[in-house]
Amino acid sequence: MTKRKPHPKPEPVIPSEILASAKASIVVDKAKTHSRCVVCGSPGSPSAQDDLCWVCRRLKISAWRDIEQQAPVQE
Repeated sequence: MTKRKPHPKPEPVIPSEILASAKASIVVDKAKTHSRCVVCGSPGSPSAQDDLCWVCRRLKISAWRDIEQQAPVQE
């Protein structure tokens, strides 16, 4: 049986201080709480002003399109 040479440890490309600050900023971003969706209660979209999650927002837009495509009822 032959032994393999141990691989040398690679030098880090990013300094450990920068890496630590980047990891800390990710934790802060996850800690931010977004509003809850008023329809289903899931976490809301951070950019939505109408307090809807992205799924309910897409359903709302789709419903608007369906209404616009229907012919107006004339009596």
